[in-house]
Amino acid sequence: MALFFDAAWFDERLASLGLSRANLAAALGLTDEDMNEIWKDQRELSVREVAIMAHLLGTTGEIVATHAGVSTPVPRVADGHEALSKIEARLARIEELLAQLLVHLRSGR
Repeated sequence: MALFFDAAWFDERLASLGLSRANLAAALGLTDEDMNEIWKDQRELSVREVAIMAHLLGTTGEIVATHAGVSTPVPRVADGHEALSKIEARLARIEELLAQLLVHLRSGR
């Protein structure tokens, strides 16, 4: 894990998504002062905040925690992004099996 808050990584990630610190603050329900404290490594993130940041940044809670500092908690439950990815993969597999079943039924075998 990073020893301290990796502000450059978060700024780059936000910029790549067309987002700002203000957008992140709004998603977290934090003030600009709260965000400045986080960026200066003067305020730790909660598990809830890590999960929200992971979802917004399109990554995992573990990666956010790694870049947020040594004492940052990692969400124990899969965040929304990870859960959505698992559902999408399962749905794709179900659709594939359904297509194979339809081919089989149409062929009369």
